[in-house]
Amino acid sequence: MKNYKIAIIKGDGIGPEIIDEAVKVLDAVSACSGFHFKYEEALMGGIAYDMTGNPLPNETINISLNSDAVLFGAIGGDKWDNLARELRPESGLLRFRKELGVYANLRPAIVYDELINASSLKPSVIKGVDLMVVRELIGGLYFGEPKGRDEDKGWNTMVYTRSEITRIAHQAFQIAMTRSKRVCSIDKANVLDVSQLWRDVVTEISAEYPEVELSHMYVDNAAMQLIRDPKQFDVMLTGNIFGDILSDEASMLSGSIGLLPSASIGSKIGVYEPIHGSAPNIAGLGIANPIATIASASMMLRYSLDEAQAADKIDAAIKRTLREGYRTQDLAQFDAKEVCSTSEIGSIIANYISK
Repeated sequence: MKNYKIAIIKGDGIGPEIIDEAVKVLDAVSACSGFHFKYEEALMGGIAYDMTGNPLPNETINISLNSDAVLFGAIGGDKWDNLARELRPESGLLRFRKELGVYANLRPAIVYDELINASSLKPSVIKGVDLMVVRELIGGLYFGEPKGRDEDKGWNTMVYTRSEITRIAHQAFQIAMTRSKRVCSIDKANVLDVSQLWRDVVTEISAEYPEVELSHMYVDNAAMQLIRDPKQFDVMLTGNIFGDILSDEASMLSGSIGLLPSASIGSKIGVYEPIHGSAPNIAGLGIANPIATIASASMMLRYSLDEAQAADKIDAAIKRTLREGYRTQDLAQFDAKEVCSTSEIGSIIANYISK
């Protein structure tokens, strides 16, 4: 029997609740798939600061790098907003991504037929939407130097190197080869030199994937097109800040941020997490939607562990749960047969896998 070591980072707010349900589902799928998980917990975020004085202890980096994958909940909250910037939970997360070398953030945006009315857009616009945002994660404006501020001015620098663009472009084209073989690269090449380099390098890399259709789009137009006609997109390739914004916009096509997962992958290890935040206002109430975290666990099986059949079982169980009318509170008004707690939804999905 194969054994996989998984680093578990529950984090803050609803993080522990949603991670517990993902682990429940992983245990259910491992029991019928011929492999076993060994979990090791690590600290990051506000809880790590409270316990160690550091939002990202070195031990967490070591545990993660010595695992097969990382399953991560969410971090942050008002409690820590007044800390110095380098001590805030979000600073720990940025450093974590850099230390692990996870340069490609994969964010699928899928509209479930069972929740077609949950979106604010018309069903005719969103029915059948299934796109993937491939976002460069450890370069660009968030990491560029120089940066700083004084009393009257603040400044950041958007920097991309040819090698950074090349590796994220390869990820996008490789993923497109498993989908509908279309990549739309998003930039602002009409005004930014860094975006012109991005466009030139992506075009060069596309020659290595002749089966994939490449198009380019300015980021402001892409934001509009995501609402006007989201089905035109298959894989959207973006830099860091553009991807941060567009992936959150794309997430709302589904009607709830509690449904959508993400993967952050690189040359060392993959980190899998829901795209939503820590939601401290509902922590401990048992009403958080764990589906995004459970779907992130499915992505972990698919992209880090090469267990596609097990990932398919989780995806099918999620769809069946929604089809049967089980909803958490955020989706209660959309054809709910039964409104369930966080734990109940996790158990239903796990039970469907076991059957």
